Amino acid sequence: MLFFLGFDVIVAVANIGRLSTKDAVLFLCDMQEKFRPNIFQFNNIVSNAARLLQASRILGIPTILTEQYPKGLGPTVPELGAGDLTAHAKTSFTMIIEEVEKELQALGSPKQAILCGIEAHACIACTTYDLLEKGFEVHIVADAVSSRSQTDRLFALSRLKQSGAYLTTTEAVLLQLVEGAKHPNFKEIQKLLTHPSPDTGLLAFFSAL
Repeated sequence: MLFFLGFDVIVAVANIGRLSTKDAVLFLCDMQEKFRPNIFQFNNIVSNAARLLQASRILGIPTILTEQYPKGLGPTVPELGAGDLTAHAKTSFTMIIEEVEKELQALGSPKQAILCGIEAHACIACTTYDLLEKGFEVHIVADAVSSRSQTDRLFALSRLKQSGAYLTTTEAVLLQLVEGAKHPNFKEIQKLLTHPSPDTGLLAFFSAL
């Protein structure tokens, strides 16, 4: 980002990826029953996404939920806690379908996406590319994203980082959104951090960061 000061002084300001409750939307991608037996670390991925959903409600962050061909792949799993949300059915890999675009416009065109769900190398990847092309700052929650194969998951995260997405974790997102104990909702968020996030097999990826 560039700011112009006076006639000929240009100051470059780096986009550092600071999350803001005012600009963010939580995207929950295709965490459905038929995927349960096949997705690597499925239960832990959903558990982390559920915590982010709880935090989004506390902090007033809007949430967008999709389901991939729900007629064949079933509904969103109940433990996500998204029963009160309207799920957008889709057959494309990307979450950015017409109905979602309309919802984003109705929200005032936010510019930060917090992205969770499956699969990392398919729907998460295509959604990330579309959001980046639309000017979004994309934060992929690595311990709330997975694929059937750990190989596909890790290579997808590496590829998406190359494209300009930020890789983060569930706990990091929660802490960045409140920024400290003075936040009026800090104690509520703190309760979500009582237990550390489960290990979802990301340590093997660390050396590639």
